[in-house]
Amino acid sequence: MNKNIPAHIPVPKPDLVRRSLDSVWHPCTQMQHHESVPLIPVSRGRGAWLYDTDGKRYLDAISSWWVNLFGHANPRINAALKDQLDQLEHAMLAGFTHEPVVQLSEQLAARTGHVLGHCFYASDGASAVEIALKMSFHAWRNAGYGDKQEFVCLKGSYHGETIGALAVTDVPLFRDAYGPLLRQAHVVASPDARAARDGESAADVAHRAAAVLEKLLQQRSSHIAAVIIEPLVQCATGMAMHDPVYLRELRALCDRYKVHLIFDEIAVGCGRTGTFFASEQAALPGETPGMPPLWPDFLCLSKGISGGYLPLSLVMTRDEIYQAFYDSDVARGFLHSHSYTGNPLACRAALATLAIFEEDDVLNANRLRAQKITAALAPLAQHPKVKHFRQRGMIWAFDAVIDSKAHAATFSRRFFSSAVEHELLMRPIGKTVYLMPPYILDDEEIALLGARTAAVFESVIAHE
Repeated sequence: MNKNIPAHIPVPKPDLVRRSLDSVWHPCTQMQHHESVPLIPVSRGRGAWLYDTDGKRYLDAISSWWVNLFGHANPRINAALKDQLDQLEHAMLAGFTHEPVVQLSEQLAARTGHVLGHCFYASDGASAVEIALKMSFHAWRNAGYGDKQEFVCLKGSYHGETIGALAVTDVPLFRDAYGPLLRQAHVVASPDARAARDGESAADVAHRAAAVLEKLLQQRSSHIAAVIIEPLVQCATGMAMHDPVYLRELRALCDRYKVHLIFDEIAVGCGRTGTFFASEQAALPGETPGMPPLWPDFLCLSKGISGGYLPLSLVMTRDEIYQAFYDSDVARGFLHSHSYTGNPLACRAALATLAIFEEDDVLNANRLRAQKITAALAPLAQHPKVKHFRQRGMIWAFDAVIDSKAHAATFSRRFFSSAVEHELLMRPIGKTVYLMPPYILDDEEIALLGARTAAVFESVIAHE
């Protein structure tokens, strides 16, 4: 017995993986699978790489679930957090404020030309979606439209795991078990470009999907509060990408039928699609993307906004939405709250992240980086067992051609295991292999990523 450890505290076991399996319930996981697919005990991160307790390294090709933008242990974000630790770690945001949350709100609003001039904070992406849904319903009620209680989402949409967010999610794997707990949302056709018929373009698919939505709005607009979508890329359904013209048509329809528009940019914002906000790419043919700007009524951010450092999410909205709650009557206020709303440390990490975007001209640098990554992945794009190779900004995806249902069911786990053997962290969604690397890969890392992704695919597909 170690006399320095109180008797009621167990002595740590030497095997970190075993201890984790004994005590931690891991997310988005069938825990029994870890009987055959071992956990990776991470000890540290540097740049694009994670290192395990044995010193083995793994290129973080999916940015640790799409959050890490500028590498692990980034010196500039580290410095900002160390400075903030010596000033203020947290204070409640009800009745108080602080410099980091004000600066962050100002800078984000400025990026929308102050069209979205008010920010409401939470911690995770699903919480931001909950806020946007509640705000939309409540704003309509305050304005005298209490019947507008319904929401519309796209086929294959994913917006989070909490009850409200799950109600506007259309991925059966996540939703079905909790169906009895959920409000029913309207599910309309996705503009997924993979649905193109012979002779159709991605824009044609977008037009067809918009027409389906309009039919619903013609019938139910007096009861519909908002339409929610992930602009440009529906991520969790398998990186379904659509033409930006869909966003322009969607904005016009919401204006015409007096329905709010919610853009869930939790995964696709912060430069991931090529512009800081995906909204900026909505344009009609012949227009310059983002000119004139198209903005939703609510814009949800999380994941990359803190550079992958700390939980932070927020909802940006228009002045007219804010004014719908501005009243002497407390019941007309938006009384939603989270204990760590607007946490100063998370906000400082976000401010450091925004500073890197400006100082390193990240969006322009990423255009060149994206060209190099696309070139490195070119052999996969031509592979006979690959279909729908696609790219938008700093997102790449392709679908594996697998005939056997049994092999398809295990493809993701087998790919993950092979990737680990090749020093890659990759986690396919079903039969969709995707890459969302941090914005810092150098030429050597790009070449390694391309070559080893191809090698992993070959090793897994060879057993089909």
